[in-house]
Amino acid sequence: MNILKNTAKFVTRYMAAIVIAVTVFAYLVDNSFTSWVANPGFLNGFINTSHLLMLIMFGMGLTLKLSDFKVVFSQPGDILTGEAAQYLIMPLAGLVLCRLFNLPAELAVGVILVGCCPGGTSSNVMTFIAGGDVALSVGMTAVSTILAPFLTPLLCTACVKLYTGMGAEQAVQVDAMGMFVQIIQIVILPIALGLIVNRFFSNITQKIGEILPLISCIGICLIVGYVIDANSAKLFANGFVIIFVVVLHNIIGYLLGFLIGTVLKMPPAKRNAISIEVGMQNSGMASTLAASCFPSLALATVPGAIFSAWHNISGAIAANLMRQAATNAPKEEKTEHTTAK
Repeated sequence: MNILKNTAKFVTRYMAAIVIAVTVFAYLVDNSFTSWVANPGFLNGFINTSHLLMLIMFGMGLTLKLSDFKVVFSQPGDILTGEAAQYLIMPLAGLVLCRLFNLPAELAVGVILVGCCPGGTSSNVMTFIAGGDVALSVGMTAVSTILAPFLTPLLCTACVKLYTGMGAEQAVQVDAMGMFVQIIQIVILPIALGLIVNRFFSNITQKIGEILPLISCIGICLIVGYVIDANSAKLFANGFVIIFVVVLHNIIGYLLGFLIGTVLKMPPAKRNAISIEVGMQNSGMASTLAASCFPSLALATVPGAIFSAWHNISGAIAANLMRQAATNAPKEEKTEHTTAK
């Protein structure tokens, strides 16, 4: 057990580097992941992106308690502000970037889908590193995930229609109901199951809690590796552009989330939490939904995979910059920062 705990700590510390290494390996080595992930010839295809995401979401559920939702009632204004920012900034930013860079439809759908997904599972850790309001971060992640079955299909449909209406070369149909069902199956139900298990078997979940980051990292790496491996040939032609768009998308989320917190004169801890929550997306969910809901658009899975690799790096950088800024803040601002926690 100690070996697993130490491995989990190592993975948590170097997750960004690990995901990048997997991305590069999958790109350079053909069939490194497609030979056994989502391959009917290996375990009847049981190891696939949907099952991997379900495992990650179940792990997220194991870390949640009903008390985590108290923030919804104790800080309703902050939650509402954060969710509005999350589900307005990222979809619109994705749409604008796709149009500015004139992305082909299959890549544009992937970028838009990333923007329409809820907050990322690692945002809570990054908020903690940033000295942000962790309770607000956990509450925002939980609420945005609960809203996802309704808002993700709705926003994705609207943004894709807007994109194709702006002169895109290829019309794209969005199966909103199919996406709703998929999100319920691969996101909501596993989280609910994890929450129930944690409620009634907390003595067990507390013992395995320290190794959950290891399981999540393995799941994310397999999803990213599979997506990159499956699309490496096509990615070569569009790689630099889509990487640039994904990086911009993520940074815009951080900056506008931070700006909203500043304009509303939020304490630094809350402002940092909202900034990180808005910028970091559940990109594994985006890749999985792209594969299941847009099977004819192979490259739609790629933006989510790249986002998964990049936002772990940018999140760590942003969190450390925010913590450093809080350390150097005037005394009265530090007092606000501490009080907000």
